[in-house]
Amino acid sequence: MKDNRQNHNSSFIDGVWIDSSSSEPFAVRDPGDTRKVVATYLTAGEEETLNAVAAVKRAFGAWATTPASDRAQYVYALIDLWRDRIEEVARTATSEMGKPLRESRSEATRAIVEMRYWAAEALHLGDRTFESTRPNTVAYTIRQPIGPVAAITPWNFPILTPLRKVIPALVCGCTVILKPAVQAPGPSVLIAEMLEKVQLPKGVFNLIVGSGRSVGGILTANPDIAGISFTGSTQVGLAIERVAADRNAKVQLEMGGKNAAVVADYSNIDHAAKEIVNAAFTTSGQRCTSVSRVIVLKEQQKELEAALKRYAEERKVGHGLDEESEMGPVSNDEQMEKVEHYISLARNGEGHIITGGHRSSEEGYYFEPTIVTDVRPDSPLATEEIFGPVLTVVPVKDFEEAVSANNGTVYGLTSAIFTDRMEFAHQFTMRSEAGMVHVNHGTSSEGHLPFGGWKQSGQGAFGIGDTSKEFFTNLKAVYRMNPAG
Repeated sequence: MKDNRQNHNSSFIDGVWIDSSSSEPFAVRDPGDTRKVVATYLTAGEEETLNAVAAVKRAFGAWATTPASDRAQYVYALIDLWRDRIEEVARTATSEMGKPLRESRSEATRAIVEMRYWAAEALHLGDRTFESTRPNTVAYTIRQPIGPVAAITPWNFPILTPLRKVIPALVCGCTVILKPAVQAPGPSVLIAEMLEKVQLPKGVFNLIVGSGRSVGGILTANPDIAGISFTGSTQVGLAIERVAADRNAKVQLEMGGKNAAVVADYSNIDHAAKEIVNAAFTTSGQRCTSVSRVIVLKEQQKELEAALKRYAEERKVGHGLDEESEMGPVSNDEQMEKVEHYISLARNGEGHIITGGHRSSEEGYYFEPTIVTDVRPDSPLATEEIFGPVLTVVPVKDFEEAVSANNGTVYGLTSAIFTDRMEFAHQFTMRSEAGMVHVNHGTSSEGHLPFGGWKQSGQGAFGIGDTSKEFFTNLKAVYRMNPAG
């Protein structure tokens, strides 16, 4: 291994940028113009991954006993550097995964708020005291870091998702290995650069740039990794859970979704349509929280469809670096093939397309904002995750059928209802089989609230808010007797 400080597009292990003989170059192409290579990274393999595991194991003891307030100071120092590099981080994310620059800037700016939240949480890592049933006895609980952890993150939110794992891990006293998706590792490389500059002790944070197959499997199975925090597909998440269960490692899994917006007796159809279209087509529908289904009472179907169609057709599709773009391309050829597969189902009788339905460029992965209506509740279009700019409309006869359709998938991440009726709002909130429910607005989230799903959408402690402490720490009950005399 040698120091590769002239080219940081590689892994960062034990305080050193790695360029080993086993590294292989991986080219990231611009999804908005696939003729262009935007960056080339040196990918790690087994040797580098095992070295990273050894590094986090060595560093854990000293880091875990560092006062939490001191650990937080590194986060504040990172924030100071981050402010000056927001535009660089945003442009890197857009260039690699395609989302409009306005979205990437928002993601990079929001990161400051969330990092400040977690730095402040360093002083709230204590737990509870209890009245003991014994005389002269104090009873209380404390939280202690679980150990070295692996953070495995996706390409669709390449800025916030790594930070939402790395920062809580560091604040809670865990050492961490970050493995971002190889399709968009650039923001994670910039995070590593900044953590190096704030002089985080070596080995506390490590970055592995490599494929899930060659790197992720090693991290998941290694007995020195106490926990795995993963965001990505349900298929991969369940595979991680099976491997982790064999050695009783903790998991925090944020997986797929097939999120519905129910419209039932709502007078402001224009508002509902605007919220739904934003939730459906932001990031080209490549968000686990994207609204993918609209479940609407039949008497409001036509009015809602007209409004949805109007707002969908108003969205400006273009290259992510174009300041005017409101929707960029999907991120890679695999996603494009998936979208085209589901559109073929619509053309073959699973519904009918009222707008969109076509790839709009051969030079990039652009697909029109698409709405498919008259979809059955049990159709693959209504039950399977598409992860693209496709919104399906499922008409139902009444509220009970709407609730049944909403719950009729293996997923349970988030859901929404638009209604003027208090009883509908209450019933839906209580009966929706999802970790997050929204009333009269789209499926957005806030950085200080718990974020997670039910069923095949999640496992382990909810993330983002203070519930992440439940993953990154172990709970310990303490009984201390002070004998009289």
